[in-house]
Amino acid sequence: MKRAVRMRGFTLIELLVALTIFSIMSALAYGGLNSIARTRGELAAQEDAFHDLMRAVGALDRDLRMAVARPVRGSFGQSLPACVGTADSIELTRVGFANPQAEPRSNLERVTYELDAGTLKRGRFAVLDRAPDTQPVMTDLKVKAQEFRLRYMDASNRWLDAWPPAQTKDAALPSAVQWRLRTREYGEIEGTVELVSAWPELAPGAASATGGALPIPLRPLPGGAQ
Repeated sequence: MKRAVRMRGFTLIELLVALTIFSIMSALAYGGLNSIARTRGELAAQEDAFHDLMRAVGALDRDLRMAVARPVRGSFGQSLPACVGTADSIELTRVGFANPQAEPRSNLERVTYELDAGTLKRGRFAVLDRAPDTQPVMTDLKVKAQEFRLRYMDASNRWLDAWPPAQTKDAALPSAVQWRLRTREYGEIEGTVELVSAWPELAPGAASATGGALPIPLRPLPGGAQ
């Protein structure tokens, strides 16, 4: 007579205990992975914000370094200086407007910077001398700032809060422009850019609508030197 073999399995209580332990371990593992993913996301967002800040600062510095003393006509036909600046905005003419398709146009460009609703923005005009309905195309530089301040150095090395000086209508450029950005994440960031004292009489590659060279007014050098 063969003896029956009795198989013993898990009881319901043992299964419930095992499931409870597994659930606790899964919750702990998910919490850890979620924390790592959240931290990586925050770091990526901070890295993107820092890159946006560097790009914006680089664009501002580049535009200032490429400034030229070329006045323009405003929307109502009035003459506007080559550089018009206040304590919190600036508008200027710059050389070096890229022309990869060799179009018959000038390589000069009119740009502006301002802080709009806590965001730094760069604007560009489609033409130098404007029509009545000409408006700048504004680009969000993706920089959140609490303050954007500018100062302008005159020929006597004095810092001014506006350009051109109130007592003169000279279209010349300031000797230097100092900017300061105050952000919540990075504190205060500032820089000083010395503007080019004089460009050649013809900007490299500059052309008018008819294909001719576009002259650029020179800024007088200190002491009357040419």
